[in-house]
Amino acid sequence: MTVNPLIAARRYEQGRRVLVTGGAGFLGSHLCERLLTRGDEVLCVDNFYTGARQNIEHLLAHPRFEMIRHDVCMPLYVEVDEIYNLACPASPIHYQYDPVQTTKTSVHGAINMLGLAKRTGAKILQASTSEVYGDPIQHPQTESYWGNVNPIGIRSCYDEGKRCAETLFFDYHRQHGLKIKVARIFNTYGPRMHPKDGRVVSNFVVQALAGHDLTVYGDGSQTRSFCFVSDLVDGLIRLMDSEDALVGPVNLGNPTECTVGDLARSILRLTQSNAVLTYRSIPADDPIRRCPDISLAKTLLDWHPQVSLEAGLQATIDYFRRTAVVGV
Repeated sequence: MTVNPLIAARRYEQGRRVLVTGGAGFLGSHLCERLLTRGDEVLCVDNFYTGARQNIEHLLAHPRFEMIRHDVCMPLYVEVDEIYNLACPASPIHYQYDPVQTTKTSVHGAINMLGLAKRTGAKILQASTSEVYGDPIQHPQTESYWGNVNPIGIRSCYDEGKRCAETLFFDYHRQHGLKIKVARIFNTYGPRMHPKDGRVVSNFVVQALAGHDLTVYGDGSQTRSFCFVSDLVDGLIRLMDSEDALVGPVNLGNPTECTVGDLARSILRLTQSNAVLTYRSIPADDPIRRCPDISLAKTLLDWHPQVSLEAGLQATIDYFRRTAVVGV
């Protein structure tokens, strides 16, 4: 694969120009911020389906930041050196609202971004997900585990869309020699989460701050592992910056399990709420246990989470208090 010499010359003169799709989202906005901090030029692309302008408002005046409103289901013609492909609704409420479009975003979006990487010679990272493991039989989940996914369930638009995107990345790598990275992201939380995204941390925090009872699906014994957003962003950048031979997939998440019930009680304590827990039926195909084996990330990226659950939850609670979302 050859690269236009004009593009190569621009890289030498100006340094890295990095594209972040889904850059106005929860995770994407933090990534854009970190890349600017280290001196990169950042091109943020988002169609604002789940992203929010307020997440990147403080970056708009930055001389090395550019925002384009664009849907990755359509081709994009820009010149970049690296691509972080984060574009896709990531919470069940959002991705189940329009499941066909969710699958298109994962699959067509991957095709378009891989095509862009092929044309420009850019290195490209796919933000995949722990959902590729489905309701896992193996625990904790290693990257070699193929998963236990229902291909026709209500979560399949996201699960199978991300699995297909991984297939496309590896086939472009094998067939066209693209420099790829695939990160499998486990539950991540922190400031800028959407208050109505339906994920357990934001649900509990918003309900607790509003003085509402906390809604627990199932009996609360199901487990998750929660990684603070700053740790996750650090993992993504370390993976992108790793040697080309390391393509992944690489699990990024916190290997410490926490039951949903214990999470709810921690949030009640930190918010000093007098609310109680209420219980509802668990949604279809919701996994009972989810926890990453991050041995690969520890060994090859020298990465592991630094922020404790207590500190991360407090920062998240403080954010929701500042943004006055209580009662929504």
